[in-house]
Amino acid sequence: MAQGTTVPKLNLEYWLEKAIEWGQATTLESQKDVCLHLPRLQEFLHQIYETLKHMDSVVAIQQFPLIGQLLGRLCWNPFVIGYDESQKTLMWCLCCLYSSEPQNPVELKANSWIRSLLCHLLSSSKWESNEAETSTFISTLGYTSADYYCHLVKNMVFPLVTELRGNQFNGLNIQERVSASRVNAVSLFCLPLITLPDLTPLLETLLLYHGGASKEILSSEFLEAVNEAFLKKKISLPESAVFSLWLRHLPSLEKATLYLLDQLVTTQFNSLDEVACVIKDSLLPQAASHPAIFRIVNEIFKNALLETDGTPEVLTIIQVFTQLFLQAHQNENKRKFPLKAYFPYHHQPLLTALLRRPFELPTTHWSQHLKHISGMLKALVEDTNISSLADLFEIWFLVARFGEWLDIAAEQLLKAAVEPDALLWLLAFYYCPQNENQQRTQTMVEAQAVYNHLMMLFSCTVLSVKDLEAAVHSTMDIEQCCNQHLITHLLTNFLLFSSGGHMIAQEFIYHITKTTDRNKEVCSLLIRSAYRIKHNGEENQRTVKLLNELLQKLTSKV
Repeated sequence: MAQGTTVPKLNLEYWLEKAIEWGQATTLESQKDVCLHLPRLQEFLHQIYETLKHMDSVVAIQQFPLIGQLLGRLCWNPFVIGYDESQKTLMWCLCCLYSSEPQNPVELKANSWIRSLLCHLLSSSKWESNEAETSTFISTLGYTSADYYCHLVKNMVFPLVTELRGNQFNGLNIQERVSASRVNAVSLFCLPLITLPDLTPLLETLLLYHGGASKEILSSEFLEAVNEAFLKKKISLPESAVFSLWLRHLPSLEKATLYLLDQLVTTQFNSLDEVACVIKDSLLPQAASHPAIFRIVNEIFKNALLETDGTPEVLTIIQVFTQLFLQAHQNENKRKFPLKAYFPYHHQPLLTALLRRPFELPTTHWSQHLKHISGMLKALVEDTNISSLADLFEIWFLVARFGEWLDIAAEQLLKAAVEPDALLWLLAFYYCPQNENQQRTQTMVEAQAVYNHLMMLFSCTVLSVKDLEAAVHSTMDIEQCCNQHLITHLLTNFLLFSSGGHMIAQEFIYHITKTTDRNKEVCSLLIRSAYRIKHNGEENQRTVKLLNELLQKLTSKV
């Protein structure tokens, strides 16, 4: 309580005696007595609230030792909580007594008691268990039980939202601002009701409310429960409220990101459009427009890649997420951060080149753009002193998340008249990033040999599986699995984009996807190709048909 403020006299003894008497009321006359006193009681409860709201909870209980007993009895009286605004005032009074930082077992027990009363005031399940006591009162008001509870929740939510929003903008008058302990208590009594649609305005207001406090004022249980309900589609919240939740409670952001990854990895998708829809629906790409959220999500993605040894599914998820993030950033109408704020420690010219979307350039310029990316990357990796594997991983991860350019590089090698060295080097780095210069040279020699053989066969209209096997016979069984991934990428594109490859595609794909891992790898390549072709629209219907047939067979094997 403010220094120098006198404590008003509250006639608690009188009203406590009345509350005890009403609790024992069984006759019609005694119930009439309750109803006659309700206007005066409501006025008294408002007086209590006006007194308590400027007092510390501990001081309030010391000053008014009977306050808890009185409020507790009134909360269980259906006539009292059903009268006008008495229920709202009772709830606010209880919030004033709630200690945001309990110091001893007594205060902890008091907090638990207050939470149970608050839950009782708004939880329909509690009322339904006392239906016999409340049904007469509810029917007198002209409501069914269901309607009564619905209107009751709405009537409770509206004044709470109004007061919180009013105080949010009343920053100059500190004494009138809702105290942190009361806001914390409100967040706690929401717990059993979070999935009620009528509570959504209050959830949104709480998530957007800060009140000038230097530390979090909402309970962690509330934040966790809201996040859980949102992830499981039990509630719908505005984007601003979800973003505020993740910014103020990082465990919720981490859980949302891991939940998305688990959902995508454990579900069989037939197209990247389906993957993109799930990712976009999560709101994480949009939320990542805030650099703090982007950095957390980015770290989780990196850890997921390391833990799964860079599986194609996880890489594809990260690549689609990056595309959706860039779209969301481009559409951001409010405060837009520069893209370098999301990648502050990376080579900026390389970053700028990777950030260019393929549709922003004519297809005839793609090869030159890829050559430019490869040149910068090669200089960065081979001509500078990379101090650790961690630094090398950061460079690789930057390139990998813009995987659309890598897929286009593999296509351009077969479809366009290009000098292959730069594009092969780019793919060799992507698939074998840890190779030293000498190892990467060997990888290049092997990839170049396969590439040359494939180009000799590219114009052939009639091919057999044996013809293609001869092209890769010397390299498919080599120990370096990264070389196998690179060659599998080239082979898959050969089958898709050469007329002879179309004829043997299904037989050859079946031949090279006998293992589950290789099946997933080729499936991932085909899904990405189908997505790119659909959105760029430059391929003929024969290729599209072949892609669909291959995907149907491969996904049935997974």
